[in-house]
Amino acid sequence: MREYRILPDSEMQRQNEYRDKVRDLSNTARDKRGEPLRAYVQTFGCQQNEADSEKIAGMCVSMGYEICHEPAEADLIMVNTCAVREHAEKRALSIIGQYKHLKAVKPDMLIGVCGCMVTQEHRKESIKHSYPYVDFVLGTSSLHRLPELIYTKIQKGKRLYCPEETEYLVAEGLPIHRESSYRAWVSIMYGCNNFCTYCIVPYVRGRERSRRPEDIISEVRELVASGYKDITLLGQNVNSYGKDAKSPDGEVYDFADLLSDIDKIEGDYYIRFMTSHPKDASDKLVDVIASSKHVAHQFHLPMQSGSDKILKDMNRHYDTEKYMRTVEYLRQKIPDVTISSDIIVGFPGETEGDFEATLQMLRRVRFDMTYSFIYSPRKDTPAAAMECQISDEVKGERFNRLLEVQNEIALEKNKPMENKVIRVLCDGPSKNNGDVYSGRSEGNKIVLFDGDESDVGKFVSLKITRAETFALYGEKIY
Repeated sequence: MREYRILPDSEMQRQNEYRDKVRDLSNTARDKRGEPLRAYVQTFGCQQNEADSEKIAGMCVSMGYEICHEPAEADLIMVNTCAVREHAEKRALSIIGQYKHLKAVKPDMLIGVCGCMVTQEHRKESIKHSYPYVDFVLGTSSLHRLPELIYTKIQKGKRLYCPEETEYLVAEGLPIHRESSYRAWVSIMYGCNNFCTYCIVPYVRGRERSRRPEDIISEVRELVASGYKDITLLGQNVNSYGKDAKSPDGEVYDFADLLSDIDKIEGDYYIRFMTSHPKDASDKLVDVIASSKHVAHQFHLPMQSGSDKILKDMNRHYDTEKYMRTVEYLRQKIPDVTISSDIIVGFPGETEGDFEATLQMLRRVRFDMTYSFIYSPRKDTPAAAMECQISDEVKGERFNRLLEVQNEIALEKNKPMENKVIRVLCDGPSKNNGDVYSGRSEGNKIVLFDGDESDVGKFVSLKITRAETFALYGEKIY
C-alpha cells in the first residue's frame, strides 16, 4: 500500500464548517443589500498559481461570493503572488499598494494576500508593516484555511498572518471555479526536491508530494465528461510524480504509469503536462506518449543553459549530452513532436564561452519555441550569494542575441507547416488583434484565422496559409 501525504478529512471538515458559517454571513449581507457579495482573484506567476487561484475562486463561490472581474466591484480581493522572479514580486506589491485607495472607499472590503511571495518571512513582514490595509496573509501550505481566515477576520476584526503548516500536505476536495469551459489545469503534485541553485520554489512550496492517482484520474474523467478538450497536468517536476509514495517493496507508480492510465479515458481531448526535468525524462515516458491516443505530441523540456559548467553550478544533475540523448529519443519515437524549452541568460559566472555554448545548443536542438529569462537573484538561494554576478548590460546584450538566434530557428521550424491541414482548439478573438480568432495546435503553437463565436472551445480544421516566427495563419476547412 502506497502512502500519500493527504490532509486529514477532519481538517477538511473543519474548514467546511467555517465555509458554511461564512456563507450564512454572505447570505445575510446579500439579503440586506439586495445583491451578492463579490470576490476578485488576481494571479501572478506560473500555471500552478493559476490552478491555485481557481481553487481560491472555488472556495469563494462556496462561501457565497460571486466572482467579479474588476477589483473596484469586490467585497473580497485575493492576490495570489509569485516569488520566482523579482519583477513578479515588485509588480504584485505595486498592485497591492493601489488597493489602499479601494479600501478607503469601501472600508468593509477584505484584502487577502497569498501564494509564494508571502511564504517568505521577509515579504510577510513587509506586508505586515507597510500594507496595514491588508487583512490577512496565507502561504502556499495554508490555502485550504481560507474559510477559517475570512470568518475569523469578519468576527474578530484583527489582521491575521497564517503561519506555514509544519508539514506540507495535499488538500483534496477543494472546490474549483475554472476560468475556461474547455481548457483545464490539473495539479498532480506539489513542491520540489531539486534545489536548483537559482530557484526559490522548494523554499516556498515545500518538498514533493504527489496526489493519489485515483483522485487525479477521477478529476480528469469528470473534465472529459464535461466537454473539456485540453487538459494540462501540473507539477514543479511532473517526472518526479509518485517517487515520494513508494510501496513497502519499493515499487513506484510513476508519471508514465499515470499518463498511461489517463490515456485510457475515452473522449476527444488532449493531455499535456508541465514541467519536465531533463534528469528524470525517461525512455518509458517517451514510449507512453508515442503509443498514446490523447497525449499531445508536445514536450516542454527546460534546458536552462548549454554550458555543462553552468548546468553543474545550477545543480541541474544532467549535462548537455544527456539532454541531447533525450531530445534524439523523443524525435526518434515521435517524429512530429514539438519541443520547447526554458533558457536562463546571465547566470552568475556565465562567461562569453558559456553563453556561446548555449547558442550552439539552440542550433543543435532546434527548439520550436523557447521561454527565455534574464537571471534574477532570489533572496536566500545559493546563486544569489555567488560571486561573479553578471551586469545588467551584459545580460541584456546576451538576451537579445539569444532571441535573434531562436527567432530565426522558430521561423525555419514553422515554414514547413505552410499548406498543411492541422487541428486547432479555438480560444476566441485574438488578444492582440480582435479581427481574427486565435487557437492552439496540438504542438501548442498559436494559430490565427477568420473564425466566429461558434468556433470557441471547439476543434477546428485549418489549412496553414502563412507561417511567421510567433504564429501560424490559417483558413478553415469546411
